[in-house]
Amino acid sequence: MRGMENSSQEERTRINNQIRAREVRVIDDDGSQLGIMPLQEALRICEDKGLDLVEVASTSRPPVCRVMDYGKYKYNQKKKQQGAKRKQAGQQMKEVKLRPKTEEHDYNFKLKHIMRFLSDGNKAKVTVRFRGREMAHRDLGFEMLERIIQDAGDLAVVASAPTMEGRLMYMVLAPSPKAMILKKAKEEEKAKAQKAAEKKEEKS
Repeated sequence: MRGMENSSQEERTRINNQIRAREVRVIDDDGSQLGIMPLQEALRICEDKGLDLVEVASTSRPPVCRVMDYGKYKYNQKKKQQGAKRKQAGQQMKEVKLRPKTEEHDYNFKLKHIMRFLSDGNKAKVTVRFRGREMAHRDLGFEMLERIIQDAGDLAVVASAPTMEGRLMYMVLAPSPKAMILKKAKEEEKAKAQKAAEKKEEKS
């Protein structure tokens, strides 16, 4: 495992021995849930894999941590975000709202909206709203946002990581280079259809 870094990003995101909780909920590097365990056990798992333990939801009790290569993750995110910024002209922000216990059919319905927004070249703000005692299960909201990132696949770039504000947990997804290619293909297809319709009108 790598040692502590002094960047401002590291100050915001705790990794490895910077994590202060005695127990953590761990998500493995393949996305599987390893459950709640002592911090030292989670660090040992990371050390065996040559990876980092990254605290991704510090406000949850216990905090949610993910096993990953943090240096590689930061590098890839930076590259994706730089590519997305070049494509942002004319983008709109679309919002999708969920609950921490959203049912499967509703989840799939919302996911289709998110993927359509991305393939249209727009950003998607995904918000999970907590009510009453649901605040004790903020890890469910984080897991739902993580699932959306996984299910959106190569159409999405994480423009803003999951963040908790009051009773809302949200993130922002931006269209990936592949999503922008799909957008361009849609626009070209629409232009062809319009030209064909115009030619048909001229002949009639």
